[in-house]
Amino acid sequence: MGNKRINRLKIVLAEKDKSNNWLAEQLGRDKATVSKWCTNTSQPDIETFIKISKLLNVELADLVRTDEVEA
Repeated sequence: MGNKRINRLKIVLAEKDKSNNWLAEQLGRDKATVSKWCTNTSQPDIETFIKISKLLNVELADLVRTDEVEA
């Protein structure tokens, strides 16, 4: 099946006019790690998703795809 696009992080960052680097700095995480989240290569844990939602002032649900759309 391969990885589905689980998170909407890249889209929400663009909507908020924020960069991957900004998010990495805010979270104290490696830029490469945040890049993997944005490309859905890997996923942050739920606690990190919660921190991201607060930083971006969005609902947690806005960051996560819940529909079953195939890429």
